[in-house]
Amino acid sequence: MSFKITGTGSYLPPLSVTNDDLSKTIDTSDEWIKQRIGINERRVSADENTSEMGYKAAKKALEMSGTSPDEIDLIITASMTGDYLCPTTAGGIERLLGAHCPAYDINSACSGFVFALETAAGYFARKKVKKALVVGSERISKITDWTDRNTCVIFGDGAGAAVLEPGDSYIASHINTEGSDEVINIPTGTNLSPYYKKETKDCRIFMDGQETFKFAVSTMAGDISRLAEEANVLLGDIKYIVPHQANVRIIQYASKRLKIPMEKFFVNIQNYGNTSAASIAIALDELNRTKGIEKGDLIIMTAFGGGLSSGSCLIKW
Repeated sequence: MSFKITGTGSYLPPLSVTNDDLSKTIDTSDEWIKQRIGINERRVSADENTSEMGYKAAKKALEMSGTSPDEIDLIITASMTGDYLCPTTAGGIERLLGAHCPAYDINSACSGFVFALETAAGYFARKKVKKALVVGSERISKITDWTDRNTCVIFGDGAGAAVLEPGDSYIASHINTEGSDEVINIPTGTNLSPYYKKETKDCRIFMDGQETFKFAVSTMAGDISRLAEEANVLLGDIKYIVPHQANVRIIQYASKRLKIPMEKFFVNIQNYGNTSAASIAIALDELNRTKGIEKGDLIIMTAFGGGLSSGSCLIKW
């Protein structure tokens, strides 16, 4: 037994920061950002923390599934921008919902939501839960260097969520971590220990764009092919692919390599930017609410991120 998704939800902060807005503070332009990444605007939190955004996305998912907070047996939140190191972001979402169950966080950067789904699948396989809530929520703006035009134009804030119940929709999955900090890393920041002798770097995103691009295209194309082969389905049978929204050119290159039309890839990066672990969850909810996913549709979710990590899964709606 695995699970089925009975409700999705998402939340984006109301503050929109356009490319033209950024061009007033850094050396960039709307044309440069669109051509390089495919983003028109991104949402940025002005007064909401990570758990608050996650709560608002979770509430919508619960409403769609007809589930009350006291029915939830487990909450897993994927995030690398929690409000605190302790308590957990999942615990904050639980408190705001008024739920009473185990709640904990998973951090695998932008792959986190898929890692969280894989973790939840284990609970369903052991029949430990009847209803689970998986959330991806990120306030990336707080760890973004807003003077670095190579990174600050990419990221945005937001949250997405899914309610899971027993079912046989989770068909195949693949997750992996390489354990590298050379291509993407985010230092923890301040070190209070008087005994630590190494340099402490600021908590801000570092990314080697060229190496990230190569890793992302290779991983996305490879994982999609692997899942189709494992599930014994043709790539043409896949109704939608929901990729991590990092760069539209990554998705375009993967599309060409796989010979899958871009129309099958759900893309919304132009409106929200890269929201890390919230990215796929937000896209899945938007796809669910706008495209009319039908029962039996085969959907692949595929992600890559710091770590270097990657995660993909195939579900049958």
